[in-house]
Amino acid sequence: MNILITGGCGFLGARLARTLLAQGPLALAGAAPQPIERIVLADRVAPPADLAADARVQFLQGDLLEQAHSGTLPIASSQLVFHLAAAVSGECEADFDLGMRSNLDTTRALLEAARRAGHAPVFVFSSSVAVFGDSPEQRLPALIEDTTLPTPQNSYGIQKFVGEQLVADFTRKGFVQGRNVRLMTVSVRSGRPNGAASSFLSGMLREPLAGEPARCPVAPDTPVALASPGNTIAGIVRAATASGAEWGARTAINLPALTTTVREMAQALERIAGTEATRLIDWEPDAAIAKIVTSWPSRVHAARAEALGLKADASFDAILRDYVRENPQAVKFAVKG
Repeated sequence: MNILITGGCGFLGARLARTLLAQGPLALAGAAPQPIERIVLADRVAPPADLAADARVQFLQGDLLEQAHSGTLPIASSQLVFHLAAAVSGECEADFDLGMRSNLDTTRALLEAARRAGHAPVFVFSSSVAVFGDSPEQRLPALIEDTTLPTPQNSYGIQKFVGEQLVADFTRKGFVQGRNVRLMTVSVRSGRPNGAASSFLSGMLREPLAGEPARCPVAPDTPVALASPGNTIAGIVRAATASGAEWGARTAINLPALTTTVREMAQALERIAGTEATRLIDWEPDAAIAKIVTSWPSRVHAARAEALGLKADASFDAILRDYVRENPQAVKFAVKG
């Protein structure tokens, strides 16, 4: 089996590639398991050293939209495409044209390339909980279901929702086997901050654990819906392996989410790393970021995902301890317990 991962050298893309390579044969769309022969990572930046050294991994560097138009991407020989590449929420608000090009034009170009390939690859599209948004004119329900009407309140959310609909229609026409998955905010991400409005939901933990100051731009009691990196990857992979009957409707599924508050996240940090770590958090508000983050839902019922065997993380303490265990080189404080 040949697999293409767009955004394959980013945080989630690299983790997805490692997971696929480690688990062995993959049962694509409910079929018999097949060995993975090649994973192509398409990205602007080079892959981590461990992936670059794996003979099964190929790297394609460049602009994804240009690659899709030129035929450089090996979609014709790929049975599975994971489309993870995107401009993130803060970037899309700051640069409308960037968001439209990266998130809308590129998604359509990839789907058109899959259509031309003629073999209907499984196409897993990483959408976002940002397709839901609260506004005075149209209030969000207290609990988001798989059937809740998306009402995005920013360019990123709108672009992701349009992408979902494109994938659904290309699936209806038989051009791809589309699987739209709505990712929750992923915490805790390793590495450096990105341009997402939700970036602080990792940074307020990651930076203090490394002995560096961090900013939290929203009120402490702000509720959020989160998922660990491991649970997020499990949901993405399960989307690829589910049979058509298991997957069901062409519409997107919500991945499971842990509901917590920013205050509770800081309390988990204190329990694990002590008050020296939490003193490094600067609780300075940023109205622009708060407006985006507080418009997103915080309570999600992921019935379809649960039917596929996926579950929300048990607690934020568990998520944070997983990060500490996986990234010991990035933790400067003695960890309790």
